[in-house]
Amino acid sequence: MSYQIENRRYTGSKAKLGKWILGLISQECEGETFADIFAGTGVITSLASKFFQKLIVNDFLQSNNIIYRGFFGEGKWDRKKLNRLVQSYNLLNKKNFKENFFSKNFSGKYFGKIDAKIIGYIREDIEKKKPRLTEKEYCILVASLIYSTDKIANTVGHYDAYIRKEPKDNIFILDIIEPINTDKKFKIFLEDTNKLAKKIKADIVYIDPPYNSRQYSRFYHILETLAKWDKPKKLYGTALKPETQEDTTSEYCKTKAPIVFQDLIGSLNCKYIVVSYNNTYESKSNSSKNKITLEQIEMVLKSKGETKVYRKSHRAFSCGKTNFSDHQELVFITKVR
Repeated sequence: MSYQIENRRYTGSKAKLGKWILGLISQECEGETFADIFAGTGVITSLASKFFQKLIVNDFLQSNNIIYRGFFGEGKWDRKKLNRLVQSYNLLNKKNFKENFFSKNFSGKYFGKIDAKIIGYIREDIEKKKPRLTEKEYCILVASLIYSTDKIANTVGHYDAYIRKEPKDNIFILDIIEPINTDKKFKIFLEDTNKLAKKIKADIVYIDPPYNSRQYSRFYHILETLAKWDKPKKLYGTALKPETQEDTTSEYCKTKAPIVFQDLIGSLNCKYIVVSYNNTYESKSNSSKNKITLEQIEMVLKSKGETKVYRKSHRAFSCGKTNFSDHQELVFITKVR
């Protein structure tokens, strides 16, 4: 088995809406450069690579960035070499491993004890082997570990909490991602989106910002730890999160989101702006309620040019508290004056 880019559990993933969104973009927009500046899973960039020659992909999470570099990044890599290495990891006697950073902190909660030991061992071993790997090979291996780890995590799809029952154990298998082979040109960024907007130029800019107060760096802190392998000295709370760092929190999850959004739109150098948002305004959970109103989005976009709005009903991600009828995804397409 190999992982495709869409094979992730991720809040706000556009895996089920991607074809609809790209259909609208193909219908309304023209150009050869496509920028996905809140790229998340990278699914939209992957689909857009079938239509556009040059692609810009950005997210400020390290885990997402290393996944982009694994799937889209340039550079040589040896499939047979990586397959042999992955096979060797899967043939290891998992019961003989010593405790490590990952198992000491996350076993018995997010993962079974044996699985946590092997995940920690593999991550440490990839780091040791880094001098003998190409940059592309390193990214493929870490991305593969992220996908394989996430698949068995004892969660509902994020790491804000774990399920309060004994996690299944000895079920971990490392499967490799399937890099996207294409002749298209990718530029991959790890930046604050508003700062990046002032530096790039594209024909079409796709914007899918966080919708509510849930910080993605906190939601996916374990995957961030796997990507960085920084082994935080202190972890806090029941969810075992590292200390909050300002450069990993998004202003789009705060009350100033409308101001930040207006600044972003004003900074863009492009022909078309495409914005995804949803109508989660009546959630039972305050953290799930949208930070920017649809009226505010439309007003800001109309100041840049003619704007059309498209709607599609679909079932939204829910942790159990967000439950209401007629959940919709909205796509705003602006032709910049």
